[in-house]
Amino acid sequence: MEMAVMNKKQKMTIVSNDEVFIRFEGVTKEYGTGDRTFYALKDASFTINQGEMVVILGPSGAGKSTLLNLLGGMDTASRGTIISCGEDISTYGDNQLTSYRARNVAVVFQFYNLIPTLTAYENVALMKDIVEDTMDPKEALTAVGLGEHMHQFPAQMSGGEQQRTSIARALAKNPRLLLCDEPTGALDTNTGRDVLELLVRMSREKKKTVVMVTHNSFFADIADKVIRVKNGGIESVTINEHPKDASQVSW
Repeated sequence: MEMAVMNKKQKMTIVSNDEVFIRFEGVTKEYGTGDRTFYALKDASFTINQGEMVVILGPSGAGKSTLLNLLGGMDTASRGTIISCGEDISTYGDNQLTSYRARNVAVVFQFYNLIPTLTAYENVALMKDIVEDTMDPKEALTAVGLGEHMHQFPAQMSGGEQQRTSIARALAKNPRLLLCDEPTGALDTNTGRDVLELLVRMSREKKKTVVMVTHNSFFADIADKVIRVKNGGIESVTINEHPKDASQVSW
């Protein structure tokens, strides 16, 4: 592995290691001091290759959201090394993490986070204010089955349609790393399956690295890699040699 070591005046640390796109090495996130120390994540180590579809699986409180926040540069580790998108983000301060997120990462949360005074089209078009090379909002909305609803406001849409709008907004950014926190949580089974198929296509055809956090064990079947989290630690990392098509998943 080659690494350009960063000093405090440099904007980023560039790391090269063949196909490895994300690397966690002994990553710990702790809160409190002394006897009251709480570990949200402890000594987590794993790798993710570029273009992989990865499912982070575990029950509520296991550490999944902490992993997602660290991957997205939305939180910092107490110790350990985090390499993501070719950068050592574990050395970054707030301004550098903001730049990293803007350049590389899109996130789909459980909650829609749509601006209520903007139409679906306008919510997706907001990505143009962040990056230059964006997908056309109409194309992104059509990809999630909302081509005929693009001029509706969030209050005029169902919860599932609002969630699909938030996914379209993330896709429009053309991210290198797409992070999804229970992206089908507000959707019925058929619509949820459509969203899973879309995420899989982003990985298989567009070579985007997709990381999805879920408590639903059925979703492990579509992943190239499954990272199981328990009690703040990595319980196992499994390679799925023959991932299923999303159309085959039931829950």
